[in-house]
Amino acid sequence: MHDDITLTTGRARRVLTERIWPAVHGTSVPLDVEWHVLPGEPVSPQEGLALAMEPHEVGTPWGRAWGTTWFRLTGTVPADWAGRAVEVVIDLGFDTSMPGFQSEALVYRPDGSPVKSINPRNQHVPVSAAAAGGEPVELFLEGASNPVLLGHDLFQQTQEGDTRTSSPRPLYTTRRMDLAIFEAEVHDLALDVEVLLELQAELPTGPRRMRILQALDDALDVLDLQRIPETAAGARAALADVLASPAEPSAHEISAVGHAHIDSAWLWPVRETIRKVARTTSSMADLIDRTDDFVYGMSSAQQYAWVKEHRPEVWARIKEAVAKGRFLPLGGMWVESDTVMPSGEALARQFSQGQRFFEREFGIRSKGVWLPDSFGYSPALPQLVRRAGFDWFFTQKISWNQVNKFPHHTFWWEGIDGSRVLTHFPPMDTYNSQLSGEEIAKATHQFRESRHATGSIAPVGFGDGGGGTTREMTGKADRLADLEGSAKVRWEHPDAFFERARTELVGSGHGDSAVWVGELYLELHRATLTSQHRTKQGNRRNEQLLVEAEAWAATASARTGADYPYDELDALWQQVLLLQFHDILPGTSIAWVHRETVAQHAAITAGAQEIIERSLRTLVGEGDTALRANPAVFAQAGVPALGVGPATGPTAAPSTLTELSDAELPGGGYVLANDLVRVTLDAAGHVTSAVDLATGRDAVAPGREANVLQLHQDFPNKWDAWDVDRFYRNSVTDLRAAEKVTATVDDGVAVVTVHRTFSASSLDQVITLAPGSRTLEVTMETDWHEAEKFLKVAFPLDVRAEHVAAETQFGFTRRVTHTNTSWEAAKFETSMHRWVLAEEPGFGIGLVNDSVYGYDVTREVSDDGVAPASGVPEVTTTVRLSLLRAPRFPDPETDQGVQTHRYGLVVGVDTAAATEAGATFGARPRELRGASGFEPLVSVSGGVTLSAVKLADDRSGDLVVRVYEALGRRASGTVTVAAPVAGARTVSLIEDDVEGGAAEPTADGVAVELSPFEVRTLRFTRG
Repeated sequence: MHDDITLTTGRARRVLTERIWPAVHGTSVPLDVEWHVLPGEPVSPQEGLALAMEPHEVGTPWGRAWGTTWFRLTGTVPADWAGRAVEVVIDLGFDTSMPGFQSEALVYRPDGSPVKSINPRNQHVPVSAAAAGGEPVELFLEGASNPVLLGHDLFQQTQEGDTRTSSPRPLYTTRRMDLAIFEAEVHDLALDVEVLLELQAELPTGPRRMRILQALDDALDVLDLQRIPETAAGARAALADVLASPAEPSAHEISAVGHAHIDSAWLWPVRETIRKVARTTSSMADLIDRTDDFVYGMSSAQQYAWVKEHRPEVWARIKEAVAKGRFLPLGGMWVESDTVMPSGEALARQFSQGQRFFEREFGIRSKGVWLPDSFGYSPALPQLVRRAGFDWFFTQKISWNQVNKFPHHTFWWEGIDGSRVLTHFPPMDTYNSQLSGEEIAKATHQFRESRHATGSIAPVGFGDGGGGTTREMTGKADRLADLEGSAKVRWEHPDAFFERARTELVGSGHGDSAVWVGELYLELHRATLTSQHRTKQGNRRNEQLLVEAEAWAATASARTGADYPYDELDALWQQVLLLQFHDILPGTSIAWVHRETVAQHAAITAGAQEIIERSLRTLVGEGDTALRANPAVFAQAGVPALGVGPATGPTAAPSTLTELSDAELPGGGYVLANDLVRVTLDAAGHVTSAVDLATGRDAVAPGREANVLQLHQDFPNKWDAWDVDRFYRNSVTDLRAAEKVTATVDDGVAVVTVHRTFSASSLDQVITLAPGSRTLEVTMETDWHEAEKFLKVAFPLDVRAEHVAAETQFGFTRRVTHTNTSWEAAKFETSMHRWVLAEEPGFGIGLVNDSVYGYDVTREVSDDGVAPASGVPEVTTTVRLSLLRAPRFPDPETDQGVQTHRYGLVVGVDTAAATEAGATFGARPRELRGASGFEPLVSVSGGVTLSAVKLADDRSGDLVVRVYEALGRRASGTVTVAAPVAGARTVSLIEDDVEGGAAEPTADGVAVELSPFEVRTLRFTRG
């Protein structure tokens, strides 16, 4: 026979697109439409329903950016439609290629009850399955005219991302607001044809594909294109046999879960996310009511809390669907947060706040962590997931890698402490599946664990901006449940999938062959460690302040009986956790989001400071004695960790400052020295030498300068705020010139100030060496007015470091400094928390900071292939901190204006000293006055590091103490509580009892044995 494949497929596609789909609502009458344009922010549904309306003619432009328009639709079912299924069809001016990124609406009945949402790929509203002739129809639409910011012309600079700069012009034009007959048989025919068309495209040329093509031709021969509703059943009959042919017994199995992945903020502000969640969940509740097996999963307790607060009528529908087991609270976190930059304590609160909410509102706990779209995953996360009581971890984002294809889909992920968690990546490489034939085939062909496991997960629905699953997707799932040539699809809770996957991996005896150790590094979006510096600075500051506030408040409760501020702390933590969402903390949201974030962080700071000051006043009493409170978990300034002592403790000898002549240093310069280190600066304020006096070792590579600011052109191929591409290194400008340099000794501290200007910007550095400190501290204020530039500060170090160690949650991770493989070469920008350390045996140099997360490392060898006279090449390890960027999308004003940084060069340290230096650098002692100081409520010894002191979340009054081993070695120590204690036990990260957790407190405290990097949470019952 002749090959007529393209003839058949071309025929089927055109008929499907141009005839069958339009015939689903082919019979329609226009509705009467009225509207009311709100002048400002949205109003409640009750207010919206009561608005005075004016006539609206379909075809009229509507909707300024970020505006709200209420529409009222009225009409009557024609008499000859009696007994027919009737729907309202609404097109607000949609571009169907971009669901979730443009205008949307939530539909209400006159009584204020929600029906469902309207969006580009979900334009129908059911009225009646069997309408009565003459039946009146009245619906209200709360229309949101959100601008398209990531449209067909990607990553274009726009001012539409903030109400302060957006255009008032209408963005959309209404196209259709009709009452229509819903032709269910035509709709089913459309899905039959679509599923078969997509399936045959993925099949090899053979009997199955040929029979599908013949069935399509037969069906289209039966179909009368002028009488589609009348002939649809006959056409479907011609397709019945090929749709009934069952899948192969060994076919891949896909566990589908409805999904929308609503970003808590991104190309829209938080206030719009609240409405997006209400719209999407209304549609999902409606779809649950209209199907037998569909399940919808939604993460983020914060999003549920928003609906409860702002849309109680929608909340009632969610509660009902959750009770039926069809609406699935997933993830157990407050939001789908970034996991690289938040502190260990913040991640613990993501879990505790999320699980507490789900248990309080629904009586359930999530069994797994659901994070499809975060930008890389910390190597500390497996332990935290397991210690919070979770069984599994789910993500998808690593499929976005630029260079290396990840080798697993279902595997054990092992963290820095050795903990393992069962992890899954969907092999169809999307968290917005439409159950297309291409996606189904991709899942089958790409699944890496097919030797031992049978299936994968498919998150199904339009996402990012919301929308969720459609009835077309559930219809396709019905047809794909058992279809020859396809994977098998069934709606299923992820818990059931992971339980089966665990059995398959363990039972196969090959579980150890599917293990990934260490961070899940995303080879993309590396610049998220730097973009929007003020957002990151606020996060670091407030994480630390809230842990401090808890510790002082717990101490005040134990020592004075003061009320513990549970509600205040919960509210502040929840706000910080929201602002750690994976498009807020990474700096990839619109201007509106980051403007609000900076203001919210300032308010959180004020709230935390108020709790701290109130607690300390209660503790120290009234008096005029000069006192010093130490908020750090290490002793400093003569005061123990979390204690308050006299402000006049032992002091080291003052630092000295010597000015150098041109003969001593070409161009002149300065020497800053104390009992531990001697630092030389040139006349422009660069560090030419930093000597550890005990060893005589110089931290700075010979002939090089440190603390050199470097400016790069920074224009990635796409994803401006997210990405920095490797070629940025090809051009660099060293900012060497200094307009003004001054030097002095101020209260025993050697100080050099430097003023520089460059391009359109300027900066001031205050470089200090304090008495008794190994840290050369730099405080910098930059008036930044660059475009598409990347600012770094370089430290070429005289160490041959095969690895650098960078702090992560509750420990550190080591990364090699070479680029032997493509995996290592791809890590040209990596993450840290408070410190990074370059070390060779016996000597190390650290960099500490108060608000930086990104850094890079390069190695240089001096010999160029020729051995020097000494026979030993000089190896330089250059570490650079990433300070500021200036991308133009999605916020064209990213990082513009005055920015502040604090960082320090720590000379002659190891991981223990770097850990302490990092912890104290951002937790300076507080000066106050009162009657007397006090000893810490909790103290630790024996290599145990304190992380948090607080009262239990359940408000029992129990004291919770979290400790960890910070250095990657075993520790044997004690945790001592300086207050009456009736009992002690180990609990989970979220404070649940665990098996075998009992501990016996003694006069010396509770003995603690910790394995490398282990996190332990202790709960003390107060006596």
